[in-house]
Amino acid sequence: MISPELLRRYPFFGFMNDDQLKGVAMIAEEVTFDQGDTILEANQPATHLFFLEEGSAGYYYVVTTEHDPDYRQEYYISDFNPGEIFGISAMIEPYLYTATVRASKPCRVIRIDASALRALCEVDHNLSCGLLRAVSKAAMERLQNTRVQLIAAKP
Repeated sequence: MISPELLRRYPFFGFMNDDQLKGVAMIAEEVTFDQGDTILEANQPATHLFFLEEGSAGYYYVVTTEHDPDYRQEYYISDFNPGEIFGISAMIEPYLYTATVRASKPCRVIRIDASALRALCEVDHNLSCGLLRAVSKAAMERLQNTRVQLIAAKP
């Protein structure tokens, strides 16, 4: 559990009322990672939604193939910076992470239990709507960043 006041500091949580902030704070914790630590792994169950407080975390798209179980290639997409959410697959079925996130620098995150958060959303539709709006915005920003990188990579 963390203090609702910690969440209140960040604009991302600005749409939440006091009860919603308290509910999310009850299912959240602060966690630190050292440089190089894997925070979440592609193709694994999306058990948490993350909010980066300090530091930097690299976002990697991972390519594997069923034809060669030893094949694994990571492609750097971008870094998450303080104030950004990641692990948004925790709010989108089938609840599997689609990328790997690794600490680029020592970082501190707020880690929110995904199943408990989805349960809160089931009973509070305003919370659900606000979170899904934020998740959609984050997904669109990542898509745009990826498009820019694809264009930049063209010869």
